[in-house]
Amino acid sequence: MHTPQSPASHITGLDASALSLAIHSRQLSCREVMQAYLQRIGQLNPGYNAIVSLQDADLLLRQADERDAQLARGESMGWMHGMPQAIKDLANSAGIPTTMGSPLMRNFVPQEDGLMVQRMKAAGCIVIGKTNTPEFGLGSHTFNEVFGATRNAYDSSRSAGGSSGGAAVALALNMLPVADGSDFMGSLRNPAGWNNLFGMRPSQGRVPMWPAQDVWVSQLGTEGPMARTVADLARLLDVQAGPDPRAPLSIANNACFTEGLGSFDCKKTRIGWLGSLGGYLPMESGILDVCEQGLGRLAGLGCTVEPLLLGTSPEKVWQAWLVWRRALVAVRIAPFLLNPKNRALIKPEALWEHSQADNLTGGEFLSASVQRTAFYQHMLSLLETHDVLALPVAQVWPFDIGQRWPSHINGIEMDTYHRWMEVVIYATFAGLPCISVPVGFDDRGLPMGMQLIGKPQGDFALLQLAHAYERAAQDILKRKPSAV
Repeated sequence: MHTPQSPASHITGLDASALSLAIHSRQLSCREVMQAYLQRIGQLNPGYNAIVSLQDADLLLRQADERDAQLARGESMGWMHGMPQAIKDLANSAGIPTTMGSPLMRNFVPQEDGLMVQRMKAAGCIVIGKTNTPEFGLGSHTFNEVFGATRNAYDSSRSAGGSSGGAAVALALNMLPVADGSDFMGSLRNPAGWNNLFGMRPSQGRVPMWPAQDVWVSQLGTEGPMARTVADLARLLDVQAGPDPRAPLSIANNACFTEGLGSFDCKKTRIGWLGSLGGYLPMESGILDVCEQGLGRLAGLGCTVEPLLLGTSPEKVWQAWLVWRRALVAVRIAPFLLNPKNRALIKPEALWEHSQADNLTGGEFLSASVQRTAFYQHMLSLLETHDVLALPVAQVWPFDIGQRWPSHINGIEMDTYHRWMEVVIYATFAGLPCISVPVGFDDRGLPMGMQLIGKPQGDFALLQLAHAYERAAQDILKRKPSAV
């Protein structure tokens, strides 16, 4: 039996678009909204550990009062006016610690906002704290030595995924109206799939990242949105996206992702189901089944859905990926190793990533770049005959929170700490837009998602398809965590 909702639960239960409308129509004050979210966080966060570095309540309420005063003068900063927002703990937010989940960064407090945070603040959000992430964002399991582990919204004994795990759980439990995150190896998609949410990895360059050590080569990671509805996902992307001269490879146009979201003809859409890549990717039982149920919903909307072979060697793609990853991750870890004493305070997976690049040559990296180029061209050929490519968002169901990472899938040993996440590399390596959509649950009540990969810079068409899918998946989306 459900207990009657409190006024605070009603506020936090609104999707972000409805919340923004209620604030701007003065049905809700920004102070009421902030009070409701702080109450919600106080009730649930101790049991799930999604939000960290939470700011002082009096300070946040004063900021909410300032937003109310602006509205009283007829001034609105934008769609996020007065919305509480917690920033993933890899991105800088002025005056709030950015720990990256590392004991070495525990006391680092940036003086300036990162570009994505600047844009969200300019749209009116109030930054209330950070969301938890694995150390240095490595691995799709959110735990670290600074704050501990984040628990899955649907089963607190299970992993939340990662690296945007805190963001996903805070969103699924209505502790945030929308969430930001970043995605290198599925970090927006995997936790969204494991918490019954929509998560989007935008096209490479769509949401430029600044500050950045390197703006030319380091293009595998990107920031992006996560939401409970596709409309909210599109609206947050509208806020986050757009070119910046400091990011020379950012996409030059200022696209709008909200207008016309519902005007999409599914009957003209062809979806290629890549599945387990012909058995190459080991998958736990039931994952392909729930994804095929999701594909059935798309077929019911009029999409043409058909099995598709990848048509190129996935092992060659993996090996090229490893070269790129070790080069880009090692340079992030290297500054911390200038002091040998720091080694004892860095998790072994990060040290392994760094050591893998010790003997990497420029020629090997360029060879991997040639392989990556060939893979991109191959993906283009698949997208000439299909509008969207579909894959599961994970190869395992949410695993025990005490486990560092799955060492085996169906008895097959994983030879690296991230091999079990191989299914997410294809959109990343090709720089293509990709959305994780919820598809179903196993008999334990654990959620799973499916990746929809779009054409180059086809973010809007992908959002339109996901919006159509959302209407057909209400049975899944209405299944909320027990704490909600």
